[in-house]
Amino acid sequence: MTVYEKKLLKILKAAISNRRLTVYYQPQYDTATNMLVGAEALARLVDDGGTVICAEEFIPLAEESGVILELDWYVLEEICGFMHECRERGHQCSTISVNFSGKHVDEVDFLERLCTTVDAAKIDRKLLVLEFTEATVLGNPEEMEKLIEAVRAEGFKVALDHFGRKYSSLTFFRDLKIDIIKIDKALFAGNCQEESERWMLTCVFDLANRLNLITVAEGVETREQLGFLRTCACKMVQGYTFSEPLPQEQFFVVCSQTSQMAPMEDILQQQPLSTSRKMLLDAIFQQYPLVMIANLTRDSFIVLANDNFSAAMPNKAGSFEENLRGGAYSMHEDDRELFLNTFSREALLDAYRRGEKCVRLVTRQLGSDGVYRKTETADYFVKNSASQDVLVVIFCRNI
Repeated sequence: MTVYEKKLLKILKAAISNRRLTVYYQPQYDTATNMLVGAEALARLVDDGGTVICAEEFIPLAEESGVILELDWYVLEEICGFMHECRERGHQCSTISVNFSGKHVDEVDFLERLCTTVDAAKIDRKLLVLEFTEATVLGNPEEMEKLIEAVRAEGFKVALDHFGRKYSSLTFFRDLKIDIIKIDKALFAGNCQEESERWMLTCVFDLANRLNLITVAEGVETREQLGFLRTCACKMVQGYTFSEPLPQEQFFVVCSQTSQMAPMEDILQQQPLSTSRKMLLDAIFQQYPLVMIANLTRDSFIVLANDNFSAAMPNKAGSFEENLRGGAYSMHEDDRELFLNTFSREALLDAYRRGEKCVRLVTRQLGSDGVYRKTETADYFVKNSASQDVLVVIFCRNI
């Protein structure tokens, strides 16, 4: 260790021994309502001169020296004391998250000590979330998976912290039995302005939500980030957009406020482009249960929405011509030839070259209930700046 590191470690040990280590609370808010729903507990070290030493300096040192075990238990005890006092004052107790090192896998009495500490303060175990970083889990995956399962079996919640900072893998979603996934700010460092960043975030949140995981975005600092995270159905956020980490007494005040809400802003002003597009798509999908995009140049298509439109369910993607013929099978026999002639690739490309904006046709389509209904199909030619291919957006609805 350097001279500074030795001095810092000595300060840290003394702060733990003398109960002078401070715990701050970073409020967490429901993304949709701005309601306070929890907080993350963060250790703060203050030297003899009153200077606050950032966690990035002393946490790695605590990990390396093994002092992190003592530090984690100290913070947990402080949290339990805070939650007990919060209840005694008559305030609603929010869920509190606490960081735990992966080194606890080697503690034989870890579970016993965890349960004893929390139960002694008469804290509902469901209100406590243990956070383990993705790096910690990957460093010792088999043992960490066992520890996480044991913790959850005792009634505690578990969060995977810093997802996206460095090591992110889809195996976390498949294999790890967790309750909460915390999305690291590294995944939206571009302020949600780049299309690739927005698509990536959308996919991450969609997958997490489909697996019934609570999603928390950490380090949210701008209105643009908050606005886009709302469109992704991110459940909770924490960061300077709402509040910086607060000392205990200030967090007491926040918990005691009857509304427990951060100021609401117009969602259209926070993220006009992405929010407006999302609302537009929602409106379109209400009107058109089947929406596809086709590349006529390359004979391909993808389905954007398909809400049990017909008896012949199309694939999600594939050959445009093959899908066209498949759709014709569920059509009234008197309409099939007209349908195929109107919407073949060759016919549509000819229409495009003539300068037409849309090709539209009404036919009779067999529904999944065995009843024929009049169906409108409308193909709109569209442009994409990234390609010279001829593209169409296809809308289908019963009329």
